[in-house]
Amino acid sequence: MKNVLLWVLTVATAAMFLFSGVLKLAGVEMMVQLFATIGIGQWFRYLTGLLEISGAIGLFVAPLAPFAALQLAAVMIGAVATHLFIAGGSPIVPILLLASLLTIAWLRREQFSSARVRIAG
Repeated sequence: MKNVLLWVLTVATAAMFLFSGVLKLAGVEMMVQLFATIGIGQWFRYLTGLLEISGAIGLFVAPLAPFAALQLAAVMIGAVATHLFIAGGSPIVPILLLASLLTIAWLRREQFSSARVRIAG
């Protein structure tokens, strides 16, 4: 049951991030406007898109999956803050994605210790 939950969460979450990352990198007007509202610059849209796509791919690489989940969780913390304090709108989607990512990281927590052993060994 754990593996089924893990794979359903992984596929659904990765699909959302791939879609979102592609929209950012493609320069879809809605994304351009959102990042203009944030005020950091459009380079940040490209960085965010690259983080989302690389993280989505990383979710499918077993040794990288927990780290990719935490990378994307950091992006979602920024997205929640952006919705709450800068751009407005509902932060419910980033919150749900954050919960999904933290669940993936938790379900793959054994891989953190095996990565530590490989680094130290």
